[in-house]
Amino acid sequence: MISLITPAPWSAYELIDSGDFYKLERFGDYVLSRPEPQAVWRKSLSDDEWADRAHATFRRDRSSPERGDWQVKPGMRDPWQIRFQQQGLNLTFKLALTTFKHVGIFPEQANNWAYIHDAVTAMKRTTERPGVERPRVLNLFAYTGGASLAARQAGADVTHVDAVKPVISWARENMDYSELDNIRWVVEDAVKFVRREVRRGNKYNGIILDPPAYGRGPDGEKWVLEEQIYDLLGACADLLDGDDFFFIINLYSLGFSSLIVDNLMAQLFGDVPNAESGELYLADTFNKRLPLGVFYRFKN
Repeated sequence: MISLITPAPWSAYELIDSGDFYKLERFGDYVLSRPEPQAVWRKSLSDDEWADRAHATFRRDRSSPERGDWQVKPGMRDPWQIRFQQQGLNLTFKLALTTFKHVGIFPEQANNWAYIHDAVTAMKRTTERPGVERPRVLNLFAYTGGASLAARQAGADVTHVDAVKPVISWARENMDYSELDNIRWVVEDAVKFVRREVRRGNKYNGIILDPPAYGRGPDGEKWVLEEQIYDLLGACADLLDGDDFFFIINLYSLGFSSLIVDNLMAQLFGDVPNAESGELYLADTFNKRLPLGVFYRFKN
């Protein structure tokens, strides 16, 4: 059965409106207007209301659709911080206006952070014995580390892998702001790292993947989701511990449906317990539901 999942209300974040391929969001004290290709409907608020509310508006560069710049009103701080406090988690994130329209956080992932925290906490209760290692969690394509922080705060040993060194530095700042420590940082192509871990015979109790549609590794390695996801998931199946485990994959690609992910997971992982799959979404204040990717997750 396909599930539709959205985070619990979060005081530091609000999707105010969406439409005309844009979304209007509040992150802490600041409201941002930025592109959203899935918002194909019309805005509920007028253009003047958007312009009045937004502290910063992203405009695409005509020569490069992936890049752009921000029109920022006087008085807005950049970077700034927001807090996430719910469901056992107390995290602090640094946000910043980037040329890729991202700000350092994907709010729709908050439900997955709670899922990770609960899964690790349940495992930790069974491993808090002398000589028994804490749950080991691997976060691939880990970006600025929301999932890594959730796992670490729950008590896991976390390995955080991303190919972009400045993003690793950003994640480290989030760890410090959240008063956490001892996350293992790995700047490497995810496929190379996973293959090496399989050869070494390593195992992880939790694996999290949030791969992009396209990307480059630190040495120019090319990542194309449709071409490489099958082999990567197969290697992850080899890495997952057979006794205590959880697994999460998120995909934000217009060409991927939840049925594709269901087929991949069934073929590579078989019959897994407590499986959930479907779409992540955020609802704006006018009850329009904005889809923000598909997911598949399970835990024992």
